[in-house]
Amino acid sequence: MMSSIQVMDPLLANKIAAGEVVERSMNVVKELVENSIDAGSSEIQIHLVDAGIKKIEVRDNGKGMGKEDAHLAFLRHATSKLKNVDDLFNIMTLGFRGEALPSIASVSEVSLMTSDGVEGTVLHLSGGEITKEEKGSLIKGTTIVVENLFYNTPVRLKYLKNLYTELALITDYINKMALSYPNIQFILVNNDKELLNTAGDGNLLKVIYDIYGVDVAKKMLPLEGENSDYHITGYMGYPEIAKASRNAITTLVNGRVIRNNAINRIVLDAYHTYIPKDKFPVIVLNIEVDPLLIDINIHPTKMDIKFSKLDTLVELLTNLIETNLKKTLLIPHVSTRNQESIEEVQNQIKEQPKSIFEEENSIQINPKEIKEMSFDFEIEEPTKVIEEKDSEVELSHAPIKRMFPVGVVHTTYIIAENEEGMYVIDQHAAAERINYEKYLKELSRENPKTMPLLVPISLEFSNEEFLLLKEKIEILEKIGINCEEFGHNTLVIRSHPTWFYEGKEKESIEKIIGLLLTKDTFEKEKFVEKTAITLACRMSIKANDYVSQEDMQYLLDTLTACKNPFTCPHGRPTIIAYSNYDLEKLFKRSAE
Repeated sequence: MMSSIQVMDPLLANKIAAGEVVERSMNVVKELVENSIDAGSSEIQIHLVDAGIKKIEVRDNGKGMGKEDAHLAFLRHATSKLKNVDDLFNIMTLGFRGEALPSIASVSEVSLMTSDGVEGTVLHLSGGEITKEEKGSLIKGTTIVVENLFYNTPVRLKYLKNLYTELALITDYINKMALSYPNIQFILVNNDKELLNTAGDGNLLKVIYDIYGVDVAKKMLPLEGENSDYHITGYMGYPEIAKASRNAITTLVNGRVIRNNAINRIVLDAYHTYIPKDKFPVIVLNIEVDPLLIDINIHPTKMDIKFSKLDTLVELLTNLIETNLKKTLLIPHVSTRNQESIEEVQNQIKEQPKSIFEEENSIQINPKEIKEMSFDFEIEEPTKVIEEKDSEVELSHAPIKRMFPVGVVHTTYIIAENEEGMYVIDQHAAAERINYEKYLKELSRENPKTMPLLVPISLEFSNEEFLLLKEKIEILEKIGINCEEFGHNTLVIRSHPTWFYEGKEKESIEKIIGLLLTKDTFEKEKFVEKTAITLACRMSIKANDYVSQEDMQYLLDTLTACKNPFTCPHGRPTIIAYSNYDLEKLFKRSAE
């Protein structure tokens, strides 16, 4: 009787392994780039066709391979990076399992061109089997071309996301590798369009400039410190340039890009009270540690690791970030950027990186300008609001009778009265409710009214952000924000909805775009709700802002016309009422 247990066919085993190692085109790029880095390359080029779905080509100038090694590279668990069990606890290379190339080859068509300077070899594989072999060029280095990814596993191909999402994931990974290895030149091209080209001269600040742009590069602080277990270097951003995505946090451990929740939590805790809870700081952390203190073999993609002395890392990283934040001037300032300022920053990055920070800290801010910027609530004529009210909402049918302001306490709480009693109104919460309902109505319009800009607004993004935004650009058009591409990773806003407050157009657009970049999946209702809440909070008068008697009356009249005048969008009360009976009772004027 034949045994029911049989040794698995190698091709089948490789396809199963590919399910863990190769989930999408980004995983292929990751494995090939890491092999190029391990080969000692100083230049790595990544050329894609349709975000790597049709073709991925990775070229390097590393040490290359001889004919025998080229054949062995496609055998499962064949590796030059581990010789014995002890090596597993002292891993200094990015790859070590020997699973990547056979897994990739099993679900695609692969061509390998490599040379160690002595002999050149060209191999062609389909479905994991070598179909053709020939001699190649003697130019030292390796080029691997992967075509028709998942052609023999259509189920996996079906679950790939759209091209923009796949390309954004690849761009994000290459960005992080460029930050990890500033001494290597990375060139990323998709459909013949160059997305990234770093200098490879070892200047990390220059790489940050290439990825995030001039505005971020000007506001980065150098970071360096060590203890008996860890050595940390990198750059951390000013709180004012915080991003809406946690991808702004780049963590590297011994040169390996990782995603680690513990590290993210340390960084966010250190920035606590400096940035809003829905924002993430721009920070590049390069952590060097003895390989014996970490375990990188806990996930198939090697994107997470385990620290054996996390407490000492927490202490070191927290102290470094907090010290930098406390000694740095963090007052935001308004500046305009032109070509001259860009060239100036480029020169500073090239020659004297530290001078950027010294110049930034010497800026003088006019307190009067800050106060003017903080007064966000724009008072309109009451007749306009009455004309624009929903037909079913009439002032005479409001749930609260008209209130008349008599004063204000602590420039925050409006005291009002009517024939029924006395009211205390939180001016910020009330303005939030008014603006929230206004924005909710305007964002839900099918054909919003727009206003052209005399001077277009230019917004710059990182590679990854720009790719994700291009996928959702029609959403901006639907709500009345008309924009177009302009140069490298830049959008130019030509017109905006008429309901934007004058002078707050750019801030409103940035808030909306920030919300679009927070999640992969888009749901219109949730987006409209979140946008209305966010804009209402940011664009309303604040506590301690001066409001005139006339403006207070208008604020109260508009509040009473709201569908729900009792709470702000966050659920805080807008009004506390004291009836006539309550007042008389408090002052012992009524008989209980």
